[in-house]
Amino acid sequence: MRKKVSIINGPNLNLLGRREPEIYGSQSFEDYFTLLQEKYTAIDLYYFQTNHEGDIIDKLHEVGFDYDGIILNAGGYTHTSIAIADAIKGIETIVVEVHISNIYEREKYRHHSFIKEVSVKSIIGKGLAGYDEAIEHFI
Repeated sequence: MRKKVSIINGPNLNLLGRREPEIYGSQSFEDYFTLLQEKYTAIDLYYFQTNHEGDIIDKLHEVGFDYDGIILNAGGYTHTSIAIADAIKGIETIVVEVHISNIYEREKYRHHSFIKEVSVKSIIGKGLAGYDEAIEHFI
């Protein structure tokens, strides 16, 4: 049976390719996701992006009992959302946290991650390639 992995991106990640390219690069996530699907043909990849905390929680609940893995870049909610961390604790599917930039080399308020505490792995500061590494974790 094919593995199912969901990528969930949080706030402002819909602006990849346009938002602060010196930090986040110049490629949109939609274009990158197409490349991921072409590269990882042995698994079913799904992508969801939202700017709303509750939508992230709803998606975690939706896929968190049937999927083989979740890759979560919670964006700014990483540093503030106990509710997302609680949602991860409440599901069965394991979560790998990904951040495109190195949050530990940025503003001090970005140094703490509530998501890291409930994830099996954190991939930080590897650009979009961090998503590849997260997928490899599930293969």
